[in-house]
Amino acid sequence: MDHFQYREGAYYAEDVPLSTIAKDVGTPCYVYSRATLERHWKAFDQAFGDWPHTIYYAVKSNSNLGVLGLFAHLDSGFDIVSSGELKRVIQAGGRPDKVVFSGVGKTVAEIRYAIEQEIRCFNVESLQELDRINSVASETDAIVSIAIRVNPDVDAQTHPYISTGLKENKFGIPIADAVQAYRHAENLPHLHVSGVTCHIGSQLTSLEPFEDCFYRVLSFIDELKTEGIELDHLDVGGGLGVTYKDESPPHPTEYTTKLIECLKSHGCELPVMIEPGRVITANAGVFLTEVQYIKDGDERNFAVVDGAMNDLLRPALYQAWQEILPVNLLSASAERVYDIVGPVCESADFLGKQRTLKVEAGDVLAVRSAGAYGHVMSSNYNSRPRPPEVLVDGDRYYIVRERESFEQMIRGEFIPDFS
Repeated sequence: MDHFQYREGAYYAEDVPLSTIAKDVGTPCYVYSRATLERHWKAFDQAFGDWPHTIYYAVKSNSNLGVLGLFAHLDSGFDIVSSGELKRVIQAGGRPDKVVFSGVGKTVAEIRYAIEQEIRCFNVESLQELDRINSVASETDAIVSIAIRVNPDVDAQTHPYISTGLKENKFGIPIADAVQAYRHAENLPHLHVSGVTCHIGSQLTSLEPFEDCFYRVLSFIDELKTEGIELDHLDVGGGLGVTYKDESPPHPTEYTTKLIECLKSHGCELPVMIEPGRVITANAGVFLTEVQYIKDGDERNFAVVDGAMNDLLRPALYQAWQEILPVNLLSASAERVYDIVGPVCESADFLGKQRTLKVEAGDVLAVRSAGAYGHVMSSNYNSRPRPPEVLVDGDRYYIVRERESFEQMIRGEFIPDFS
């Protein structure tokens, strides 16, 4: 459930008309709902019941400081994939000791900074990374907690760009080779073997791949026990899907019920870490864009809007479908089928194709499910400034990122003396 609803023909975010935000802040822009973000985060937290657990919000899905500050207020943990994300978490009031650092390409500088901040754990993706973390930790004689990401070779049945648990993917250590990796980690003096982690992909809409993964990883934990390697946590990653169109993903309670059932069947009592991102933020945000022109073509009709692929990349990158709704249902225009396209000079610059709408120039459209992988993937392509972000809280709203100015966009660029 989210808190975006029509009232008497006007589309609202909580108790604020989206038309008001479009008028005051301008378009294009992103709008997030505090009530929805909290509801989705708490749905996971409550779904575990009495089982020991920590929610580590996946920062990559939406890293705005206002959003991170809200999760810090909820005492959330954070899953990061760069030192920049760690700096954002700290800036927003998050606790470094509730941060796990994932990702395949951690640099020496990033590892050193994370060690200095005393993060909870590194999720390690290769033998080479184990050696690097140990080497950096030796500089200050630190002991660093690590979990090894095992690749269970499970088909997540999702888009190939967001599948991460197959042998062909770059992530993790093949589960067949992981015992050797743990033996190696045990022999490195500046590492403390803390847990095991896995993540098979994103936007999963069935429990079957998760269940397959859980049993493979739990059997692997049993194998570690026979080697005398004891763990203090199990990190099951994220990946639970959301409804963009007609998907019916499991509810967090269904997910945790299956997870706990698998844990009990193996006699495993380890505390659980979970790293939800998209499932918390996606349907907590919309992208507002204004129609500039209605352009009739021989084969297609086009609604040309001021939002573009540099603002919202998912449709162009993943051919992603996101619902597009008018902010005002009371338009007098006739219902027609349109491609919703932007001003960027690429044929891939579209927000939606073949959408039936009543729309005319000057109308504002809301692209739903834009709270995840929206602004975080935006760019300055075509020298377009990145859009602002707004957080709605009841009948109030806050600009949590200003619209980028031209001066901000070119900051750091210099013209050499060509004389």
